[in-house]
Amino acid sequence: MKPIIKNILAVIAGLIIGSVVNMGLIMISGSVIPPPDGADVTTTEGLKASMHLFEPKHFIFPFLAHALGTFVGAFVAAMIAANHKMKFAMSIGGFFLLGGISSVFMLPSPTRFTVLDLAVAYIPMAYLAGKLAMKNNNI
Repeated sequence: MKPIIKNILAVIAGLIIGSVVNMGLIMISGSVIPPPDGADVTTTEGLKASMHLFEPKHFIFPFLAHALGTFVGAFVAAMIAANHKMKFAMSIGGFFLLGGISSVFMLPSPTRFTVLDLAVAYIPMAYLAGKLAMKNNNI
C-alpha cells in the first residue's frame, strides 16, 4: 500500500477509534457515577443549567474519556502510519485538543477541570501513545 494512503487511513482510523473510545466512556459514565439529583444531562442546555450541582467525582469520566480517547486514537494512528509515526500521533492529539477547547466554550466547567483537561488529556497522552507505538514497532 502506498505510504500516503496508509497515512491518510491512519489519521481517519485514529480519529474514529479515539472518538468511539471517548463516547463509550461518556455513555457509561452515568451508570458508574450517577449525575447529581435534579441534573439534566441529556442536553447541553440541561448540563449548563445544572453544572453547579456537579462535584469533583463527576468530572472523572469526562477526563478519562478525553485522555483515553486521545491516547487510543493517537496510538492507532501511529501504529498504522507508514512513517513519521510521532507526527501522526501528535496530530491526533491536536485534533482532540481542538475539540476540547471548543467544548470549553460550549459547556462551561470548573476552571480546575478545564486547566487539567486541556493541559494533560490531549498532547501529553498523544505523546505517550506515539512513544509506545514507536517502541512496539521496534520490537
